[in-house]
Amino acid sequence: MRYLLLSLAMLAACNPTREKTDTSHYEVISEKCFVLREKHSTADSAVNAGRDSIIRYLQQNNFPARYVQKDSLMFRRANAMQVEIVLPPPQDAWESNTIIVFDPQKNPLFVNLRKGTSQIQQYISGQ
Repeated sequence: MRYLLLSLAMLAACNPTREKTDTSHYEVISEKCFVLREKHSTADSAVNAGRDSIIRYLQQNNFPARYVQKDSLMFRRANAMQVEIVLPPPQDAWESNTIIVFDPQKNPLFVNLRKGTSQIQQYISGQ
């Protein structure tokens, strides 16, 4: 009897359909890409220069752009882990130009536009 209960407990714990996340409020991302907000501010030339430089670098490294409509994102990794991110309303030009890089083998990377491409080089190389 004890083995029967133990095996039922194991089956219940390993059931992948037990926990289904409602993704209707999220924009689900499971492919290699970089994410940009659909509406961004173009008022600050320093922000635009940094943003454009990073976008060019990502595109050269085969990361396609994905413009998101929602502020609630769910990144699905290759190992079935999910990372949920809710972007707050932008307070300035830097925040409205947020870039998030995602590789399904890794966690998402929030790009700091002030740091340039070195952070992305580390992300791509896996360091």
